Amino acid sequence: MLDIRFYMQFDEVWKKAREGAYADKQALFDALEAIRSKDPVVYNIETTNRCNMRCQMCPRTTMMTRPIEDIDFETFAHVVEQLSPHDDALWQEWKKWCEQKYGIREEDEPSENHFFLYVISKVIQLHGYGDPLLDKHMDEYVRMLTEHGFPTYFSCNPANIDMERTKKMLDAGLTYIKYSIESVDDASYKEIRGQAANFSKSYQDILKVLDYKHEKGLGCNIVITMLNLNRKNQKEEFDRLLEAFDGLDVYTYLKSEDCQWYRKDFHGTESIHWSEPCKHPWMTMTVKSNGEATMCMEDFNNEIILGDTRTQSLKEIWEGEAYRNFRWQHIDVAPGIKCSEQCDMKLIGQCMGN
Repeated sequence: MLDIRFYMQFDEVWKKAREGAYADKQALFDALEAIRSKDPVVYNIETTNRCNMRCQMCPRTTMMTRPIEDIDFETFAHVVEQLSPHDDALWQEWKKWCEQKYGIREEDEPSENHFFLYVISKVIQLHGYGDPLLDKHMDEYVRMLTEHGFPTYFSCNPANIDMERTKKMLDAGLTYIKYSIESVDDASYKEIRGQAANFSKSYQDILKVLDYKHEKGLGCNIVITMLNLNRKNQKEEFDRLLEAFDGLDVYTYLKSEDCQWYRKDFHGTESIHWSEPCKHPWMTMTVKSNGEATMCMEDFNNEIILGDTRTQSLKEIWEGEAYRNFRWQHIDVAPGIKCSEQCDMKLIGQCMGN
């Protein structure tokens, strides 16, 4: 979920900053603080960091050293109780703004930017550096969020589909479930995501999920995505994926790779999110599987801890000194800050040439 009011208001502040309207870094910092919500907005809750994949493009595979754990059920419930979904008036304003700013409407065809603007902006993501299909409480978490008025979403590996548990998630009101598929060829798929990956079985299981959705008349959106890994045959691979799911009730798109720093293969992005300055310190909070509040989902080892949701309220964390310092570091481009070394997004200070 994004603070879409901040996102819209950021444009004017950024325009003034680029025109030299702010005397110094402090003035820019104050301008951003002035439009920041004083109530926290949570981008994602990593309910588990368990994963049985060995993906070549994921820093979890070789760099994650934190313990494997699942979020405490009471901690999850406590976090959700402190949040509210976007109200309809604000959402309608957002839709008009997206149309004017990006020329993308809610009713348009699937694309990664359409998904970001009209799905990511309103859901609380239930994934981080783990596969939600491995979380035994996932259907309960989906139901809890649904009862609180939130649309729900997570991305997962279809090789981990368990039909009985998936049915419970859909019955609980799951709004979006994204299956990541990098090849329709089993050998290629395993090469990219590890031996646990399996397209042939995954495809059949996704068909079963679709059958159940239609049988029960459920509204869950089945999303199929492929990462653009800059392969020589990338277009052909995606075309084959489109062909495999042609005529089925799915939302399919090619997604820009978002950890290009890790593979040292920066090949650009089609994503507006990754092309613009990072707004996360002012716009969203991330809760990890141990209950810690961190800089964002990309902090795979929880190195920048901004608070602990087990002992603090979200508002205490959001308004705390650690968060304020972190926001200043994005303006000041603090030497050695992880965000400038292990992320593809640019800090605001970097974009200002500081």
